[in-house]
Amino acid sequence: MRIDYPTISKTIAALTEGETDAIALMATIVCELHHADDRFDWTGFYRVTAPELLKIGPYQGGHGCLVIPFSRGVCGAAARTREVQLVDDVDAFADHIACSSSTRSEIVLPVFDGAGRVIAVLDIDSDRPTAFDQADADGLAAILSDVFGKL
Repeated sequence: MRIDYPTISKTIAALTEGETDAIALMATIVCELHHADDRFDWTGFYRVTAPELLKIGPYQGGHGCLVIPFSRGVCGAAARTREVQLVDDVDAFADHIACSSSTRSEIVLPVFDGAGRVIAVLDIDSDRPTAFDQADADGLAAILSDVFGKL
């Protein structure tokens, strides 16, 4: 099953309406996204908890890395550059951090609050190579903007 972004966007909007707690929002989004697409092997947020530092937030799937500096890995690159990272083959990404040996491809999006600050990254891993594309980046970015742009 592949995610239907228009439908999941409406569902997430309804579930998160009026909520202002970032952790509650992250937990709800992760749950909805993770169960909407069988490509999604690990779905979670890493929160900015200190300058240049990400810590694990709400997630679904096996364990994740606990701490990731902005200077390392795909998640760090998304936070540092403020740009979506679409990685077709994690083994070809020079600084990939292997939190799980089953991960073959990954998409990571920076999460911005209403003031334009990066408050987290959304990380989705797949056990399939080349699992994600620009449609995923666009659909996920729209959801994140709609939900977190109000904070």
